[in-house]
Amino acid sequence: MRTLRDVAIGETCTVRKIHGEGAIKRRIMDMGVTKNVEIYVRKVAPLGDPIEVTVRGYELSIRKADAEMVEVNDLRKENAA
Repeated sequence: MRTLRDVAIGETCTVRKIHGEGAIKRRIMDMGVTKNVEIYVRKVAPLGDPIEVTVRGYELSIRKADAEMVEVNDLRKENAA
């Protein structure tokens, strides 16, 4: 299982499933991270926490613990033009 935490900087992925229960899962979904949405990983903080991503056209910082609950697939590298 590949999670959002495993995605490298500059890659885009698609959310497959959100793990977790209750308030934690709801909070992640309220941030716009839902099934089949594309996420682009913009930056990772020097110590690895948080991760800055682009979701639905806006920037979002997400903690590593929350990123581990987001299962992803369809990784692809963005072309530097």
